[in-house]
Amino acid sequence: MAKFELKLPKMGESVAEATITSWLKEVGDTIELDEAVLEIATDKVDSEVPSEVDGILVEKFFNVDDIVQVGQTIAIIQTDEDGDVDENVEEVAEMSSNESPIEEEKAAELVSQSMAVAKETVMPVVSSEDRFYSPLVKNIAKEEGVSQQELDSIIGTGIENRVTKNDILNYIQNKGANEATATSKIETPVVKPIQPEKAKPAPAPVVVSGEDEIIEMTRMGKLIAHHMVESVQTAAHVQSFIEADVTKIWNWRNKVKDAFQKREGENLTFTPIFMEAVAKALRDYPMMNISLQGDTIVKKKNINLGMAASLADGNLIVPVIKNADQLNLVGMTKQVNDLANRARANQLKPDDVQGGTYTVTNVGTFGSIMGTPIINQPQVGILALGAIRKVPAVIETSEGDFIGIRYRMFLSHSYDHRVVNGALGGQFVKAVKDYLEAWDSNREI
Repeated sequence: MAKFELKLPKMGESVAEATITSWLKEVGDTIELDEAVLEIATDKVDSEVPSEVDGILVEKFFNVDDIVQVGQTIAIIQTDEDGDVDENVEEVAEMSSNESPIEEEKAAELVSQSMAVAKETVMPVVSSEDRFYSPLVKNIAKEEGVSQQELDSIIGTGIENRVTKNDILNYIQNKGANEATATSKIETPVVKPIQPEKAKPAPAPVVVSGEDEIIEMTRMGKLIAHHMVESVQTAAHVQSFIEADVTKIWNWRNKVKDAFQKREGENLTFTPIFMEAVAKALRDYPMMNISLQGDTIVKKKNINLGMAASLADGNLIVPVIKNADQLNLVGMTKQVNDLANRARANQLKPDDVQGGTYTVTNVGTFGSIMGTPIINQPQVGILALGAIRKVPAVIETSEGDFIGIRYRMFLSHSYDHRVVNGALGGQFVKAVKDYLEAWDSNREI
């Protein structure tokens, strides 16, 4: 018999931990290869952790709602195959069968020590209700040996007094300097008066009548709410609006969509057409394809378009089309449809929602003609696509102006005024409009 350690897999560059939401298997259950053992959730996406072997679940190290770090062992699965067994376990087994009772006690002590060491290794720095620590801060704390107690004592300079990267690096630097001088100088301890802790204000009671219904927010709903408030408090939101004539696109799509469906097996919607125009505009205005981290601007090499997708429960998720500017319209259509379908089926992988550099949201799906979307941090812009409407419009020709029926839509561009001025924000959204209005009615795909 061999024992296999089931570890929390890597789930993207910026994901360092996950919360266990449910165990699909209990101790003693038989597990097949690739069968899901538990469900986890990150701040990006929910997922399942499958087993890499056939066997029986013999031990679970975490409970529901526990936070697990990437690479930590979360369960033990016993397999039928012969394999390496933990050396301490073998040693204890040998001692228990061949040694005297006194030595058995030593063996028990050895096991206890092993368990204590294991426990220490699976007690990472964690966030609490009072304080949130980013994965970067927790990784630095782990590498530099900063304990939970030390981290809690650091005064944060970030939003809501959060500990930033600079805060913990300054603490580590000062800590090293203090330790170096402690050997050469003995300081008289200064007794500071104990300051009474300020009591946290109690949450306001929920006042309801007998006919009201109390609905608890979902975990994803809480995360979205937190991210939206954080974005509004961080970025200086400014909007620019422009109207685009998409009559050529409307007529062209009606002409080719049936043949496209028959040939590619894919539904040709307006979304990939708009995504192609946005990708081209980002290539023309690369300073819209940036992120702001502290006082540093990061200019992104790749154009990765986030595509906001609504879920059945009313929540929102933003899968990412990687290297969108390198896709032709067929490839863009397949990417859009695949991500949208997997988002609605709750089958997105963590990597599917990582690395976005600019986001597009389609508020026209629900009949809205324009909107003021909130920026997806740390990006600096988001474009809302309004509903396409059939309206009377002035048409300019070489023979004069006349009134005609046209298909038009509003493009609503929200951008971060800390780094994007009105000229750049307006020029970018006008470039999107120009690409849409210059559509080739004879284009072949």
